[in-house]
This record gives sequence, structure tokens and C-alpha cells, in this order.
Amino acid sequence: MKKNKKIALIPLVPILVLLIALSGCGVRSISDSGYRAEHRGNAGAGNPFYSGELSEFAVLGIDAGVAASQEEINRSLAGKQKLILPKGSSLMLVQSGALMPDEEMLRALEQYYDVAAFSGVPTGRDGGNYATALRLAAAKGGCDTIMVYWGTLETAQKSKGTKALSWMPFVGGMIPDEEQEMRIRLKVALLDVKTGQWEAFSPRPFQDTAVSARYSREFADQGQVAGLKASAYADAVDTMVKKYAQ
Repeated sequence: MKKNKKIALIPLVPILVLLIALSGCGVRSISDSGYRAEHRGNAGAGNPFYSGELSEFAVLGIDAGVAASQEEINRSLAGKQKLILPKGSSLMLVQSGALMPDEEMLRALEQYYDVAAFSGVPTGRDGGNYATALRLAAAKGGCDTIMVYWGTLETAQKSKGTKALSWMPFVGGMIPDEEQEMRIRLKVALLDVKTGQWEAFSPRPFQDTAVSARYSREFADQGQVAGLKASAYADAVDTMVKKYAQ
């Protein structure tokens, strides 16, 4: 007499829900931070004014093609003075790659300084010429200091097991099927308009995680961008004030 073999049927949906797999990652500039579904993280939504980033060499007045002498290095070190940025002083603000700095950064700085916004769209000039032209523009605007900042948004997406079921509606929306981690990193350079001397610092990075469904990807992505920019900009200004407004 044969015994009936019992076969355990494992429910499919719980397994799918538990499965989480990395589905993509990318880096984009804070100046081209729009959403593009097909290349999420690698490019923005086609900012018509975005044509790349400012070169640090150009901003700081360094010609990478010219060899510096030891005497010149020694003179620069000997003449170095501590950069001071008192509250209420005039500041020219430049966001690398952007025609205008982001509003969140402008508002954060205006709590402490008289801020003049300036274009950060690359001009193609070399280091010395661009830096001199930038300082001249600041001087004509009555600004004592130039603040230039760069930033990147790093993203990574994780597909949840519910992704196969994301077409199934429920009351109030769709089943969230993707998790996106996003991190913002900034780099700030401060240039003294009169002397050309500079200092730089990197504020701490900020990170956020959000879940979304198929039809809420853009909303969730741009919500993360806005939130991270606001947090990072406020922290950068706070760090700058504590370090230089003495």
C-alpha cells in the first residue's frame, strides 16, 4: 500500500514580498536634478541651461598647464591670511552648473549676508582668466567674498517583491514597489575678492530613503531632492557661519 506524499505548497506572494534586489544607481548634479525615468540618477529632466560644471582650477585661478615654482609656492604660503566672513558682509553666490543658485541656498545665506546671485554656467575660459573675471564682477558688485559650491545627488534603487504586483490598485493609490536611497554631497569654496586667496570645506552628507509605486516615482524622487537640498544647504551655511563669521 502506497503512502500519500504530502507536498508543501509555499505561497508565492510572501516570497515576492521578501525579495529585495538592487535595480540601479546613479549620480547627477544638483544643477541638473530633475527626474528622468529611463536614466534615473544619471541625468536630469533636460535642464536647457545645464552644460556641465565649473572647473575648480578655473574658479580658483589655477592654470593646470603651467608649472608652479617652489618660490611661488613659498610666497603663497607666507602671504596666507585667515579668511573672515563677518555677518552682514556682501557675498557673491555661484552654484556650479546653474544659471541661478537654488532658492533654498539663497534664503539660507540671506539670514546672515547681503547676497548677490551670479551665473555658474561654464564659459570655457582658462583658470587665470575666469578667476580674474569672476573677482572683477564681484568687485563691481561691491562683494568682498565669492562663494562657489558644487553638489551631487547619489541614488540607488531597490526593487521590492511587490514590483510584480504594482499594477494592482488599492484604496488611495498603488502598492509601493520600489525603495530609493538618495544622498547629497556638497563642496564649498570661498574666495577673497581682493587677494584671490581661498579656502574650501565639505559639509557632512545627508541621506534619505523613500518608497514609491509606478505612478509616483517622479513625485517621490523630486521630494527627496528638495528635502535633501534644503537640509544640506542649511547645514553648509551654518558650518560656514560658525567657521568664518568671527
